[in-house]
Amino acid sequence: MSTPAESDDRTDEGAELPTVYDLAPEHTTEAVEAGERYHATVNGVVEYGVFVDIADDVSGLVHESNLDGEYAVGDDLLVRLDEIRPNGDLGFDEATIDDYETVTVEYEPEITATDDLEAAVGEDVTLDGEIVGIEQTGGPTVFTLRDASSVVDCAAFEAAGVRAYPEISVGDLVRIEGTPERREGAIQVEVSDLAALDDAADLRERLDNALDERAAARDVTPLIEWDALDKLWDDLEAVAARLRRAVLENRPIRIRHHADGDGMCASIPVQLALSRFIEDVHGDASAPRHLVKRLPSKAPFYEMEDVTRDLNFALGDRDRHGQRLPLVAMLDNGSTEEDVPAYEALAQYDIPIVAVDHHHPDPDAVDGLLDEHVNPYLRGEDYGVTTGMLCVELARMIHPEITDELSHVPAVAGLTDRSEADAMADYLALAQEEGYDESDLQAIGDALDYAAHWLRYSSGDALMTDVLGVDAADEDRHRDLADHLSERADRDTDRQLDAAMPHVETESLDNGAQLNRIDVERYARRFTYPAPGKTTGAIHDRKVAETDSPVITVGYGPDFAVLRSDGVRLDIPQMVEELEEEVTGGGVSGGGHLVVGSIKFVKGMREDVLAALEAKMGDAEIDEELGSASVAGFED
Repeated sequence: MSTPAESDDRTDEGAELPTVYDLAPEHTTEAVEAGERYHATVNGVVEYGVFVDIADDVSGLVHESNLDGEYAVGDDLLVRLDEIRPNGDLGFDEATIDDYETVTVEYEPEITATDDLEAAVGEDVTLDGEIVGIEQTGGPTVFTLRDASSVVDCAAFEAAGVRAYPEISVGDLVRIEGTPERREGAIQVEVSDLAALDDAADLRERLDNALDERAAARDVTPLIEWDALDKLWDDLEAVAARLRRAVLENRPIRIRHHADGDGMCASIPVQLALSRFIEDVHGDASAPRHLVKRLPSKAPFYEMEDVTRDLNFALGDRDRHGQRLPLVAMLDNGSTEEDVPAYEALAQYDIPIVAVDHHHPDPDAVDGLLDEHVNPYLRGEDYGVTTGMLCVELARMIHPEITDELSHVPAVAGLTDRSEADAMADYLALAQEEGYDESDLQAIGDALDYAAHWLRYSSGDALMTDVLGVDAADEDRHRDLADHLSERADRDTDRQLDAAMPHVETESLDNGAQLNRIDVERYARRFTYPAPGKTTGAIHDRKVAETDSPVITVGYGPDFAVLRSDGVRLDIPQMVEELEEEVTGGGVSGGGHLVVGSIKFVKGMREDVLAALEAKMGDAEIDEELGSASVAGFED
């Protein structure tokens, strides 16, 4: 306590009245000063005097020689602190004052920051902050507290499985008193008291300001100089800030991504960066398991099957474990009108969504449902800027220390998605510095595609980081594994083409382009690698190698068609819109890039839809400089 200098006992008119301090019960001996006067209560009477309390934990003796009256337990009196002895004992005199001024000294404890708890293990501490999570275990109730520096779990025990402090809710500002202890490698505060703060506007402002500052994207320099990155940089920083804020708010993050090479190159770095950041914030290596999950999607959009499953798990985690509803990050999908039904389902629960994608977008349809939307088309670029290239930079904005592990990943993303961007030369050179030549990078991309095919809906976290060569993977195992899986992918592709190529029908269109057609449902092996879309792409590549003419390849089944094009300017999203209107009862949907995409339709209208589609392809403009994009995004 900071107290004024001792005043005299003048009571003349106009003289300063002596001060008597009334200490709040929570004060300790650190709040007292010899020579000052205090309100006291007798807590014991002995032959040689009385013991008095001036706060709950601040007591001392008034010796009988310094007493002017007789007192019983519970009586109030004024005392003057005569001395603080070396052993900590306090000695008081009775203060006899006719007139005085009482000054109430409120208790303001020293507040410990959560990132200082390591140095305070075993000591009593006081924490102020916001409750961002509540989990009822079979034993204590675990409150997750966020302050201006980080978050910490605080365990309060009422009875086994019984909710402690039931009046406290997520979002409340509270003061917690307790003792930090180490539990399974992390700091946990054992709560002795927890109370809501009613008047805490200043605390709320401090927390919000600290959250804004810490959530901001980290300042990193792009891996290469590229105008396309410059155009998208601010958009990526906004997404990085959203993701970092979610971690600081203890909000789970669910990464939905397309299950192909580019989708893996996008999602794995972001998952790894978030996991590292979560460990920093929580000081707990196990925390990422609960707060960030990577969820592959077979389709290049958010299917109702996926969103229904995600909502079911999210609501269950909220009810069982007290988790907040998640933020959903869409990577290498999420930009199209096909995503809208799933987004509208998430909107029923106010679940925030961010999307980083490079498929041709439908901004009018999705932007009102997205909190952040990054897409090269929105900044005058195209699919040559792959999502993997963008998300490596995004991961670095989240956790810059990850940079050295990711230098080769943009080149892998570009090769798997057949990017013809000028920047590919710089990315390949960057990977070369890390010991990867182009064949190594292509093998990694093929291995990612192959493993993703067999993993189906599983994320395969440990396997995929080994294949991609990130997260301190064993270098020899990484390269051997990538080679093994890519060789299997090549073998299976060759077997598929040996069966399918004799059934490809070829003809010339009115614009001079070569059209190749194959019923992949009837003339390709099913339920194996490669899937129909990738089989169509492999057939297309062989046909392109055999001719100098513009080439279009269509692989179709009962109710779908996959399209690939070289040298023909196909605006597939526009073609889908026209087919929807022109083929009555066709049930046409789909989309993609300008020269690669997929179309779905009603099974009984296949002939009508394919005939109308071929007519449009025959009218398309020939463009010898227009290359082929990846079919990986449409392999279903």
